[in-house]
Amino acid sequence: MSEKILENNRVSVVGEVASEFTFSHEVFGEGFYLTTILVNRLSDQTDEIPLMVSERLMDVNRDYRGGVIEATGQFRSFNRHEGSRNRLVLSVFAREINFPEDYSDSTKTNQIYLDGFLCKAPIYRKTPLGREIADLLIAVNRPYGKSDYIPCIAWGRNARYASSFEVGSRIRVWGRVQSREYTKKISEEDVEKRIAYEVSVSKLEFVE
Repeated sequence: MSEKILENNRVSVVGEVASEFTFSHEVFGEGFYLTTILVNRLSDQTDEIPLMVSERLMDVNRDYRGGVIEATGQFRSFNRHEGSRNRLVLSVFAREINFPEDYSDSTKTNQIYLDGFLCKAPIYRKTPLGREIADLLIAVNRPYGKSDYIPCIAWGRNARYASSFEVGSRIRVWGRVQSREYTKKISEEDVEKRIAYEVSVSKLEFVE
């Protein structure tokens, strides 16, 4: 049963390691660590993607910065308590790690597939230049009654199609993980730069 559930959330990313590992949390004596990898887009931009790795999967004490890493696993979320509020934190949870010597196919450096349920009404809008956008939040089930909540963004015809989906609809999404920098107002005087992570949708379908 659990293997079937795990197939509803698949991600594969290849990129350059940009930071050392930092401790995240421990589960049943197993430590999990975070690093950032830089994944190139076809548009020459770069996505900064957080990668969560078990200390049992690779040597987290080594400095891998500048090297290329390939990770396959799942896109996961958890709520981090910050004062009186919860903040949704997303990362690629690695199940397999490889160190490719040559990775020439840039179209396959960032791929994700999700099969889940819409847990908020889609937010449909148009940019000043008339480009259609829809923001979606998808709940993807995990074993043992847990779920990951994944923000997705659709464009053009996909956005128009998604705007008609109702809360609770089951949908499948194909796309890539992307990062986006934004500023958050901390106080009247202070703003803070942050990075948001989401799935940029290339294809989606409604499951009857």
